[in-house]
Amino acid sequence: MAVLVSTPARRDRRSAHRIAAAGVLLVASATLLGACGPSEPPTAAGPGPASPAVQPSTVQGTALTALASLPVKGRAPKTGYSRDQFGQAWADVDRNGCDTRNDILTRDLTSTTYKPGTRNCLVLTGTLNDPYSGRQIPFTRGETTSSAIQIDHVVALSDAWQTGAQQLDTVRRTALANDPLNLLAVDGPLNTQKSDSDAASWLPPNKSFRCTYVARQVAVKSAYALWVTQAEHDTITTVLQSCPGQLLPDGSRRP
Repeated sequence: MAVLVSTPARRDRRSAHRIAAAGVLLVASATLLGACGPSEPPTAAGPGPASPAVQPSTVQGTALTALASLPVKGRAPKTGYSRDQFGQAWADVDRNGCDTRNDILTRDLTSTTYKPGTRNCLVLTGTLNDPYSGRQIPFTRGETTSSAIQIDHVVALSDAWQTGAQQLDTVRRTALANDPLNLLAVDGPLNTQKSDSDAASWLPPNKSFRCTYVARQVAVKSAYALWVTQAEHDTITTVLQSCPGQLLPDGSRRP
């Protein structure tokens, strides 16, 4: 904010100083009110500012380099695992007013439409270029149609639990479950088929996506200090040998 003061030449210097000081005071007051006053609600077609405690992860470099830094261990027991260990499902962790599921639909679908009055938060229709099958899949929200497209945890939560997530606190586990880096909108039946498999047990039928897929798994495990099993490590290595320059993905972008 700027305050313009017109000071005629005939005014003495003391008067000009008083007016300038008043202007500075007005600017400071306005700044303080802006900082403390109510903020506008998010308007939201995409992710807003993230809460520091659950900030989406950023990892860089090649997937092979990151894989080499991951510990290789046996799978821990599944004892104590439940979905509740990873916080509220589809929590609005980035505080943009939209739940995580709709954030990912917005990111991954094209030609989206939204329910009026939801500030572009509730996706009604769209089209998915499905990375797992390579097909185009239409999305229509409804009791019998929404399941055609599901949101996959690329590193399944039970797999994460058995490879180090049980040692994380609830805040970090909630972040892992809602991190865009670990989430993809995909073909529903294929997501069901994958279930809680790791890379050693399941890879997308769309072979052209496999490098990106395992790179995303490596990125998630690196970001959350998880480990890989020997079988998982070997499968990922085999996939990445065909694309040694594969970079770790950016979770904010469409796959």
